[in-house]
Amino acid sequence: MQDRAIRMGLLESCSDWRLTSVGNFPLSGNISMQENHNVSLDLIADIGGTNARFALAGANRQPYAEHTLACAGFSGLAAAVASYLQETGGLRPNRAAIAVATPVTGDWIQFTNSHWSFSTKAIQQELGLEKILIINDFTALALSLPLLEAEERRTVGGGEAVAKAPIALIGPGTGLGVSGLVWSGEHWIPLQTEGGHVTFSPVDEREWAISRILQRRFGHVSPERLLSGPGLVNLYMALAELEGWPAEALTPAGITDRALAGACCHCQEVLELFCGALGTAAGNLAITLGARGGVYIGGGIVPRLGEFFDRSAFRSRFEDKGRFGSYLAAIPTWVITAANPALRGVAAALD
Repeated sequence: MQDRAIRMGLLESCSDWRLTSVGNFPLSGNISMQENHNVSLDLIADIGGTNARFALAGANRQPYAEHTLACAGFSGLAAAVASYLQETGGLRPNRAAIAVATPVTGDWIQFTNSHWSFSTKAIQQELGLEKILIINDFTALALSLPLLEAEERRTVGGGEAVAKAPIALIGPGTGLGVSGLVWSGEHWIPLQTEGGHVTFSPVDEREWAISRILQRRFGHVSPERLLSGPGLVNLYMALAELEGWPAEALTPAGITDRALAGACCHCQEVLELFCGALGTAAGNLAITLGARGGVYIGGGIVPRLGEFFDRSAFRSRFEDKGRFGSYLAAIPTWVITAANPALRGVAAALD
C-alpha cells in the first residue's frame, strides 16, 4: 500500500511540480515519421561524471531508445546529443530535460567530476528546442523512486516504511549523490542537495587515521572523498600508507573486482570500509531528514556488490546511532536495482 500511495502521489503531482525552464525558441527540424506529428517528442538525459545516458519520451512518458555514451569520448553535451540523435535516426525533439551531476545554480553548468560545461540558453538554441529543463541528477533519481516496482529494489535489513514520511536517497558513483522526497500534503517534493560534500564522520581510530591522511591530501574531507569511485582509490591508497603495504595502480573497478573475487585481502578491506562508512552516512541522512519512509541506495557502485554489500557492516553501521538505534532499526533500506531509473524521474520532471 505504501508503494502504491507513493506512486499515485507522484503521478498526480506531475502537473503541479515545477522547476524553472529557460527561454522559448522556435523549433527547427522535422520529427521522424515513426512519431505522430501531433505528439511532442522529448529528449531526456542523465549525465554523470563518467557516462551520459540518453532516451526519448513520447506521449506515454516512458523512456525508450536508451543509449549510454562515455563522457570522455565527447567534447561536451552538444556533441554527445548529436551523436545520440544520429544513432536514433535523426529524430528532432521538441523539448529536453537533462539531469546533471553538479549543482544547478544558474545558466552556466560546470560538472563537478567531468570536463563538461555548458550554457543552458546556448545549448537550447544550438539544439533548436522549445524548452529545456536542467535538474540535479539525484533530484531526478529521487523523482523516480515512487515509480519503481517492488522487483526493482533489494531490501537490506529490517524496518517498515511509514506512509508519506520523508524518503532519503544516497548513492556512490563517480561522486556521492544525496537527495530525498518530502510529502507536501498533495504531492512529493524532491530535494536538491549537495550532501555528498558535507564533512566525513569517522567512527573509530582507523577511520580517524584514514581521515587524517586524506586531510593532508585534500584539506576538507567530505564523504565523497571515500564514498565514490575515486573514493575507493583514495581508501586503497590511504590504507596502504597506514598499514605499510605496497599499493598498486588500481582503478575503482579493479578494486571491487578483486574484492568480490576474493583475490586481494587489501581490496576486501577497502570495500568493507566503504560499506561501513556508507552505512554511517546513510544513517546520518535518515536522522537529518526524519526519513521514516525509507532510505534508497543508488549510484553505480553498490548494485554491483550484491551479497557482499548485504553481508557487510552497512546495516549495523546504519543503526549504530546510540540513543537513536531503535529509531533507525525501524527504517527500511533498499538498494536500487532498476536500470537507468533516473530517466523516468527526468521525464516526470519535464511534465
